[in-house]
Amino acid sequence: MEYTHLSEFEIRSGALSMWTPELAADAWQPDDRPLTSVHADYCASVDPTDPLPGRGRWIGTVFEMDAPLDGPTWRETLRRWHARHEGLRTTVTTASAGEPRRLVAAPTAVDITEQPVADCTDGTRINEFLSGTLEERLSPLVWPHCLAATVEHAATGDFTVLVAADHSVMDAYAQAILILELRTLYREVMAGEASRESVTFGSAADFAVLERASAAELGPDSPAVATWREFLADGAMPRFAPQAQRPARADLPQPSVSRRLLDLPELEQVEAVLDQVRHRMSVAVFAALAVANQRRFGADRMRTAMPIATRPDLRWLESMGWFVNVVPVDIALTPGVGIAGAMDLARAALRRSRTANDASWSRVLDLLDVAETPRFGISFLDIRVLPGYELVADLRGRTLRAESYSADEVFLWVVRAADGLYVSTRYPAGFPAEVMDEFLTAFGQALSSITAAVHADPAVDQAGAGQPSAAVRAGSAADGLPPSVVAETPMPTDARALRAGTLRVAVQAG
Repeated sequence: MEYTHLSEFEIRSGALSMWTPELAADAWQPDDRPLTSVHADYCASVDPTDPLPGRGRWIGTVFEMDAPLDGPTWRETLRRWHARHEGLRTTVTTASAGEPRRLVAAPTAVDITEQPVADCTDGTRINEFLSGTLEERLSPLVWPHCLAATVEHAATGDFTVLVAADHSVMDAYAQAILILELRTLYREVMAGEASRESVTFGSAADFAVLERASAAELGPDSPAVATWREFLADGAMPRFAPQAQRPARADLPQPSVSRRLLDLPELEQVEAVLDQVRHRMSVAVFAALAVANQRRFGADRMRTAMPIATRPDLRWLESMGWFVNVVPVDIALTPGVGIAGAMDLARAALRRSRTANDASWSRVLDLLDVAETPRFGISFLDIRVLPGYELVADLRGRTLRAESYSADEVFLWVVRAADGLYVSTRYPAGFPAEVMDEFLTAFGQALSSITAAVHADPAVDQAGAGQPSAAVRAGSAADGLPPSVVAETPMPTDARALRAGTLRVAVQAG
């Protein structure tokens, strides 16, 4: 599953409709549960007069439903989806002083209206229309915070679905799980069945209560604060290769690059070797990035932010919401270190970062009097843990991010997909494309070198001789990392079969 821009997804031509949630004016009820720390800060950072509040902020998902479009059925599907997830019928009010307050509508209060866009049938034109609409209509301050669109393809008997939301009500995990959830709901409605009930559709507002309580316990001497303080010892968030940056106009969108680093045979060979030395692919990815950073830019230290999902209990396993924290990762390499040594150092760095797993990064930065947010981030996930991930590929499922206009942010998303290892990145318009290309090439070369480097170590070859390669499960003692760092995104068919410990996932946050 690629993580990309909507403009990079080829929408087939067809009949376009927007589907908008609606509520009566008196449907909103004040709710005493707080916003999470990051949600409150996020709302405070948004200019309420901005004519394009979704610009650079919205996220979403696009896929092709393998069934004909029936309007009433799809309308009921979306209505049930909003009734199920309190986060989709939650908003904020800024009427009083202080941080925004939560408002919630009842499950039965939401209706869905269809707005056909009759003069827009060409796929390219549809893409442009949707991109503009989402920038204009999606905001953390104005409900609805989530919109849907369909493009009916009458000739092929199916339809494209776009679901887009302000980041405040959706995270990367939610982007992934909604594809099969909406497909299941659509089939239930079509068959006249009741929707599946589950304890795993917990309220994001209930999570916020726990998050704020935990954040309030943080103090200057907390271990997480100490970890961040050391990470920010030079007084600034780390930048990616600042020496390569060139001036550029502030209104230029960031370039985006996606490529396959390793095909499946190459990747499986690397994974077999990692099993021998009892490292996980997540460790190998961070080590290879640190090595590429050293070789390409001469930097022996790679500091980056790592987004992780924070769903601490099974009740939030299938929830729509923003369950994300950010932890600091600081990998210091010795000069000339090889990839094998770099993996040991990367694993140690990831273990250090786990002290910040459960500490709100927003609150920690407040305690450290740091107003700056992360400018360089890396995320890794393995989509094979998503039951039905093969179907998601068949449905052309893609997770989407809005085009960014940042002059200094660089983010990398590395995905272990069914057919290989992929990397996507966005970077400033002033950063030379050839320099990013060279860095990504060096990253791929470092990963490819793992096989030869490990086999060149006699101790490894002797220890592994005649022994079958056994996969190390997420969070095992051999890996040295907890599930909160290394577990890839779970999306179970039966949520009750999963441990709560697998819910903290290293996925993108912004």
